[in-house]
Amino acid sequence: MKLTKRWSALVLALVLALSLSVPALAAESPTEEAAYSAASYAAQYGGAQSVQYALWHQGDIVLTGHVGNYSRTENRALTDDILYGAGSVSKIYTTVAVMQLAEAGKLSLDAPVTRYLKDFQMADQRYRQITVRMLLNHSSGLMGSTMDSGMLFGDPDRSAAEDLPERLSTQRLKADPGAYSVYCNDGFTLAELVVEAVSGKSFPEYLRQYILEPAGLAHTYTPGDNFDKSLLARIYRGADDRPLPADCLGAVGTGGIYASASDLAAFGGALTGTKLLRQSSLDAMAAPEYAKGIWPEDDLDAMAYGLGWDNMKWYPFCQSGITALVKGGDTLYYHAGLVVLPDYDMAAAVVSSGGASIFNEMAASQMLIALLAEQGVSVDQSIPALPEAQSAAMPAELTAMSGWYGATTAQYRVDVAEGGTLTMHCLNYPTAVPDQVFTYHSDGTFRDVTGTAYLDFVTEENGETYLYQKAISPLPGLGGLPVSNYAAVRLPENAVTAAVQAAWDKAMTVSFLPMNEKYTSEVYLAMSDAVGGETPETIPGYVGAARIVDSQTALYAAQLPGAGGRDGRDMRLYEENGAAWLRTGGSLYMAESAAPDIFTGGGWSYSTVQADGYARWYHVGGASGQTMTVQVPETGGFWVYDANGQVTASSVLWGDTSATLPQDGLVVFSGDAGTRFHLSFQ
Repeated sequence: MKLTKRWSALVLALVLALSLSVPALAAESPTEEAAYSAASYAAQYGGAQSVQYALWHQGDIVLTGHVGNYSRTENRALTDDILYGAGSVSKIYTTVAVMQLAEAGKLSLDAPVTRYLKDFQMADQRYRQITVRMLLNHSSGLMGSTMDSGMLFGDPDRSAAEDLPERLSTQRLKADPGAYSVYCNDGFTLAELVVEAVSGKSFPEYLRQYILEPAGLAHTYTPGDNFDKSLLARIYRGADDRPLPADCLGAVGTGGIYASASDLAAFGGALTGTKLLRQSSLDAMAAPEYAKGIWPEDDLDAMAYGLGWDNMKWYPFCQSGITALVKGGDTLYYHAGLVVLPDYDMAAAVVSSGGASIFNEMAASQMLIALLAEQGVSVDQSIPALPEAQSAAMPAELTAMSGWYGATTAQYRVDVAEGGTLTMHCLNYPTAVPDQVFTYHSDGTFRDVTGTAYLDFVTEENGETYLYQKAISPLPGLGGLPVSNYAAVRLPENAVTAAVQAAWDKAMTVSFLPMNEKYTSEVYLAMSDAVGGETPETIPGYVGAARIVDSQTALYAAQLPGAGGRDGRDMRLYEENGAAWLRTGGSLYMAESAAPDIFTGGGWSYSTVQADGYARWYHVGGASGQTMTVQVPETGGFWVYDANGQVTASSVLWGDTSATLPQDGLVVFSGDAGTRFHLSFQ
């Protein structure tokens, strides 16, 4: 089980040759038909288990609907009161809370965060420059997501938020505060803590008293609230018919809110008037905050940040002069899209179990377009063509743009040849993604063979050279998906000694195991998806987008606005008791080879979590084929993996108290310090 992820390669043109069929709907209004069709397409594109949607107009929910099934095994209908995780749409609630406190004169958006969080400090003195506004517009310079033990199964623990200042205390910033906006979860977790510090209330208490109750949102909750948990839409892993426990995010203000589609749409609707905020605050949230820092000139992209909002010039509404505010959210299992048209008092929400937020956002847009049509308002949904250009002779100096380019999740070798071709090789998927070739054109861009996407090189005011990409690709049934962003930044050559490079090359082949995740952590299941595959190619002198400093340290180096530069991490390798360890962000990993074989004794043994609280990992070894029975303590849990890294038993997922140990498998016991597991074998 390697500490690697199968990152998606750069998509320059989205071509989906899918044969999607949408079930016919009984004769209904055009808006109802359009809504059902869009939700069905979103479900099929994303492979969702269930989809729920709602339209709000001028104070009322005017349409609701569902696609899919509540459960794979239970005979229960999908109804309007079923709840879904809102994921990062929760950030809009947090933004509203901050703006309310600003309206009351209790905080200033442009005051430093340290004014309100007295215990907030970092290993990088620039942290003193971070303002509250920067938390909301993603320009704080924080690395991104310190979500250790923050995504849990059936566990409302909020420690991930409460302990964030302590975890940030050892981190540095990846950029100057305010230099540019790059998606950042930690910023909103800090904003959540600011709300608590200023209001004197817990964030869930504040949320209910000042947002949910005034807006009449009776079907919105946080994981720790007292509500009927069976209302949560069932979530699954792969084709397994067994539902997983509740998906709980401890950083509630970052991504932990549950809501029905109707409540989510009504919340969006409340932001078209002054029920929750003054108009001046609503206008401030919709201002182009991204433009304050480094950003491409063309902002027709899925991301163009305001305060909280992902985008305020959402396609295709922007083509018709209609303001559309959008926010998407994804947890590992729930996905949500909210689109608000403030000038028309309209909002649409699409939520799903499985799927993807981008499809939900696009489906919500189609629902609003249909509703506008009923009001006599048309929306131009044409796919903008790229500016006309012809093949041309390339200036020779552009060959100097050849080199290594990187983002957090993908790195590339770009070769510009004298003949006017640009070849892009994706390092992360050397066998799955063929090289892409672009040719030089008269407007200075390099275009693909279809003529629907292009690349360009842009040197920004910070001196960095960016690989800019632009494309708008049609997605049948859902409209178009615009792309206009900096896909990667040029990474300078970083010469290291052969010994240092060899140390990191070796580390890339090591299987690492998570050591400081809570026993209910979703990481224990998610790591099954990271098993296997080829060891990715790397840029010489780099580990991903982290610049190698020495045999122990690699520092994140991609100065990249937008989504491509999110969640950077510094890495540190070290050895302890003869075992290799890796610390990255707040996460700690141990080499799998350091795990001992499980001890069966004379048919019984025990495993105790030590004072450091680290998980106890074991190889099955000679115990394969035996049945292990566990006395599971209240403060711990266990997981069993087969040779392929797949979970075969778990006290957390399925309430298992015994397991047949698979050959070449692994077992982990995790819990509070001092937790003891009594084991018997037969």
